[in-house]
Amino acid sequence: MTTWANMNLQDSASPIMEQLIYFHDHALMIIIMILTMVTYMMILLFNNKFINRQLLEGQMIEVAWTITPAIILVFIALPSLRLLYLMDEINNPSVTLKTIGHQWYWSYEYSDFLKTEFDSYMIPQNEMTINNFRLLDVDNRVTLPMNTFIRIIITAADVLHSWTIPSIGVKADATPGRLNQASFWFNRPGVFYGQCSEICGANHSFMPIVIESVSINMFTNWIMNSNE
Repeated sequence: MTTWANMNLQDSASPIMEQLIYFHDHALMIIIMILTMVTYMMILLFNNKFINRQLLEGQMIEVAWTITPAIILVFIALPSLRLLYLMDEINNPSVTLKTIGHQWYWSYEYSDFLKTEFDSYMIPQNEMTINNFRLLDVDNRVTLPMNTFIRIIITAADVLHSWTIPSIGVKADATPGRLNQASFWFNRPGVFYGQCSEICGANHSFMPIVIESVSINMFTNWIMNSNE
C-alpha cells in the first residue's frame, strides 16, 4: 500500500489547485454522461431491426443534436474561463520570488530582501540520505510562508525551461530574455516537489524543484539567518 501511495501526485496545497481538481471532476462527469448516453443509443441501434424512415431526414433531430452539444460546451467553458481568470490574477503580492533556469539547475532570488539568493542543485545519488527522494531532492530548498500571496517571476539564462509544481497548480515557461510571472497561495505547511517540464537538454530530468511551506515566523527567522 505504501508503494502505491508514493507513486501518486501530492495532495493539493493551494486554492487554485483545489479549483483545478474540481473542474477536472466537473468535466469528467459530463464526459461520462455523454459516453453513457452514446453507448446506450449504439446498443439500441445494433439490437433494433426496424428503421424509421422519417428519422433519416428529420430536421428536428438535426437541430437537437446541434444545440445539445453547444449547451454542454457552455457548461464546460464557463467554469474554465472563471478558473483561467483566477490563475492569471496577481493582486498585491506579499513576497516576490525570482526564478532563473540554467542547464541544469535553478537559481532563486528573493527580490524583497537584500542578499537572499542561492542556486539549487539536485542531490547526487551517492550523497543522498534515507530521508531524501531520488531525483527529486535538492541541496537548497526554497522556503516560502504559508497563508501569504506569493508572486513568482520566471526567466532562463540559456535555453527554454518550465517551472512546475503540480501540488500548487503552477506551470510557467522560463524563456531567455523574457519574464513570465505566476502567483500562488499555500494553504498548508509541507514540502512540495516539482521538476522542469520542458525538454531542455541532456540533463533535463535532473533539475528538480523543492519548496518548503512554513509559518510566517519561521520564514522571517530563515530570512534573517540567510542575510547574516
